Amino acid sequence: MGALSIGILSTVAVAVPLDASRDVAAVAFNLRLQQREASAFVLRKLAQADVVYLGETHDRPADHQAQLEIIQALQQLRPELAIGMEMFQRPYQSVLNRYLAGALTEAELQTQSQYQNRWGYPWDFYAPILRFAQSHQLPVIALNTPTEITRKTARTGLKSLTLTERRFIPPPSAVVLGPQVYRDRLQKIYGAHDGSASLEQFFQAQVLWDETMAERIAQTLQQQPKRLVVVLVGQGHLLYGDGIPARVARRVQATRSRAPFTQISLLFNVEAPEIRRDRQIADYIWSSQAIPAAP
Repeated sequence: MGALSIGILSTVAVAVPLDASRDVAAVAFNLRLQQREASAFVLRKLAQADVVYLGETHDRPADHQAQLEIIQALQQLRPELAIGMEMFQRPYQSVLNRYLAGALTEAELQTQSQYQNRWGYPWDFYAPILRFAQSHQLPVIALNTPTEITRKTARTGLKSLTLTERRFIPPPSAVVLGPQVYRDRLQKIYGAHDGSASLEQFFQAQVLWDETMAERIAQTLQQQPKRLVVVLVGQGHLLYGDGIPARVARRVQATRSRAPFTQISLLFNVEAPEIRRDRQIADYIWSSQAIPAAP
């Protein structure tokens, strides 16, 4: 999936081992203010948030190295931290828990969570993050919708789902099919996907995907309000806040009344000038390379 791609398709990448010993050496570009900021300054800011989204391009190893480094740094600044992962689907939370407790090996985790069939990107992209979570006793939250539910929705729509199939997704009343600008952006992407599903069904599947992950993030915040939740997810779920962030905010604000709520989204290693000039697409671009001044 490319940097701006949203959907069900995946690509194959070559596994590159990640280095868990490297220090954070990156440049952060504040999209709202259109200025560079020191990574140490941004990390302190992230540590004060409720949710931090680390928006990856799934097949880019540099993004996963950056995720690891940021999680390591944030854990030092704020030890009460949880990691939400799109890479694991909700029915397999108990499998993740057993791995974190030391009851399963990595090979058993992959097999019992059906990782290769349900996600399929190289295990080495995420293994160092999971090892770090295990060694520091950090919760890892399985966020994703079961693949078969997303695909059925894309084929036949939300109303076709049975009660059994709805076990791991939000209730229909909590699935908000909007906003229109999100639908418009997805319409441009729709033509790139194989299959005969209508645009409406494609949109329903994408929104269900977002709402399912948002529900789990919000539940974690409600159950453990002192934790910082760091979310590993594809960039397409974050752009302009329409995918996951707005749906998390809707849920949290319904229960927190006037308590402040802060979310910060990072996109990794984005070089396209039109994105870097867009003040609304995310909060930061995080790059391991120097970012040139915006023209």
